[in-house]
Amino acid sequence: MRNIVTLACTGCKRRNYTTTKNKRTTTDKLELSKYCRFCRKHTLHKETK
Repeated sequence: MRNIVTLACTGCKRRNYTTTKNKRTTTDKLELSKYCRFCRKHTLHKETK
């Protein structure tokens, strides 16, 4: 039931991370604060297709 999702930086729009999420319990899109090596700071990363 866990699906692989890609996280993209909201600052530079690059796809930096992949993670898994449970579709049944988490129906909305993931938003995590992660380090972006291109922006060189912590930014909000959102789930993309």
